[in-house]
Amino acid sequence: MKANKKKLELAMASACMNTEDLQRESNMPRPTINKVISGRNVRPGTIGRVAKALGVDVTEILED
Repeated sequence: MKANKKKLELAMASACMNTEDLQRESNMPRPTINKVISGRNVRPGTIGRVAKALGVDVTEILED
């Protein structure tokens, strides 16, 4: 699964989070967060944890 970079950045802005905040809230290593932000393929659970940390539904940040 891939995150849409623009949608993810919008969700981060809405949550007033930067990359460091997202890493801390999702409790994932920085390289994993970087993969999500760059739109690389990651596991469904990873996208789910990012969405949960941002307080959004996973469909709001997925690539169309």
